[in-house]
Amino acid sequence: LGAHIALILDARIFMTAMLFILPVTAFYVTRKKSMAEKEPFPFQKTVLLSCTMAFVIGIYDGFYGPGTGTFLILLLMGVAHVRLKEANGITKVINSTTNLAALFVFLANDVVLLSLGLVAGLFNMAGNYFGARYFEKGGAQNVKPVIIIVLTVFFAKVVYELFLR
Repeated sequence: LGAHIALILDARIFMTAMLFILPVTAFYVTRKKSMAEKEPFPFQKTVLLSCTMAFVIGIYDGFYGPGTGTFLILLLMGVAHVRLKEANGITKVINSTTNLAALFVFLANDVVLLSLGLVAGLFNMAGNYFGARYFEKGGAQNVKPVIIIVLTVFFAKVVYELFLR
């Protein structure tokens, strides 16, 4: 759904919304309890909440994409009460499936530079490997600073694309 929206809407509309969403997200992350693990919900409630969030984030990921993993981890922990390590693993599965669905839509519409995507994908896999190792060694104490850096870079990118390019 998000990829189809991306083909018909101007991305500037969503980027403008990100000027408000990103600072609010950064503020949330800097709060002391934002990454605190909460008492888990019953399995059925966790599944319902997770599926709802996956659908909404899937639309976002297909339409625009950057920061999807960060938003998913924060939502899974904050709303569905999933523990950090599990939220991180679930995020990888959800992110992979949303990217695959969007890829099929973009391939069908012939808007993919496949050779560039494959090379960049290999570098992305390497980055994910090292990032996962970093996360496993340091756990939650390493997550907050990385999320803040990602949100800051993403915000700078949005500002650049909207106003300076």
